[in-house]
Amino acid sequence: MAALLKRWRWALLIAAVLALSLAFAFWPRAVLVDAGQVSKGRMVTGITDDGQTRAVDVYVVSAPVTGYLDRIELDVGDPVARGALITRMTGRPSTPLDPRSRQELLAAGAAARAGEAGAKAALDQSWRDLQRAEKLAKDGFLPRSELEAARTRVAADRAALAAARAEVRRIEAMLAAPAGGHGTAPVAVIAPAGGSVLTRITESEGVIAEGTPLITIGDPDRIEGVVDLLSREAVRVKPGDRVEITQWGGPVPLIGTVKRIEPFGRLKISALGIEEQRVNVIIGFAPESLPAAARLGHGYQFDATFVLWSRGDALRVPIGALFRGTDGEWHAFEIVGGRAIDRKLKIGQINEEWGEVLGGLSEGAQVVVNPSKTLTDRTRVKAR
Repeated sequence: MAALLKRWRWALLIAAVLALSLAFAFWPRAVLVDAGQVSKGRMVTGITDDGQTRAVDVYVVSAPVTGYLDRIELDVGDPVARGALITRMTGRPSTPLDPRSRQELLAAGAAARAGEAGAKAALDQSWRDLQRAEKLAKDGFLPRSELEAARTRVAADRAALAAARAEVRRIEAMLAAPAGGHGTAPVAVIAPAGGSVLTRITESEGVIAEGTPLITIGDPDRIEGVVDLLSREAVRVKPGDRVEITQWGGPVPLIGTVKRIEPFGRLKISALGIEEQRVNVIIGFAPESLPAAARLGHGYQFDATFVLWSRGDALRVPIGALFRGTDGEWHAFEIVGGRAIDRKLKIGQINEEWGEVLGGLSEGAQVVVNPSKTLTDRTRVKAR
């Protein structure tokens, strides 16, 4: 009997071990998840886009005449004083008139003088008409509208006479020009303002047309930023808004404010070929950022965030922990006792990193970040 009981004990023990082994083998294991924490800290929402610096005042120096340009010896970055000589130009030599052209000018001059005489006669007549109209209007025999019409005719005839006389002088000057020659005396190209040479557009000597850009001058110590925002985003920004400038090359962000928003937009084609309406927003650097901003030059790139809302002690949850539930509301999985508990949240502001928690989670709560679609409420989880 004792031997039988002993065999039963061993059989029960073996059965229990097998049952425990099977239970352990088929017991659901904890799902490995990435975890984050609900914390309090600074949170900012705004509009972020790239921009570039530029000198506050940029002057484009152009050729004052058509002619021969001497080589510009200034290099980019060279200091330039107001009124300093940039280069010299020699006016284009005059072209001699052939006999046929001279005869045509003589005929045009005669016609211009005749036009001048006709314009003077018309002005004399309209002036006499005005004097009569003023007398009749004073006696009450002429409507005021006709008096104003008479005054308008005098003004028009006076302008016509001035134009006719200018045409006569123009033709006379062409006839009086020397036949040939070596051009005008050298013309000095002067710097309109002090600063530094920002770009050298034309540097080699040669014949150029009047108005051809030569160099640009600006003060690199007076820098502002410009960001071309989408027009639908620019309307959310106003002068005086805080701007945080990053990716400029320094260790800490620069601070600025919106100086002005240009009142017109322009069409710009994006890298994807999409037509966008863009608006320039001008940024001024705050006094505390000026020493660091002095390291920037004209045309340097940066990222700018226009702050629309900020809070220093916001209760925030990592943005990757948020998902929309079947009810359309924000949810997150809180890790409690090794299980993922589905929490319905009330979320305020959202940026690229955080969501502002207005209800549903407390500070220090551990949440699942980037939960898989297969994760469900009360699933056993383990943080990596």
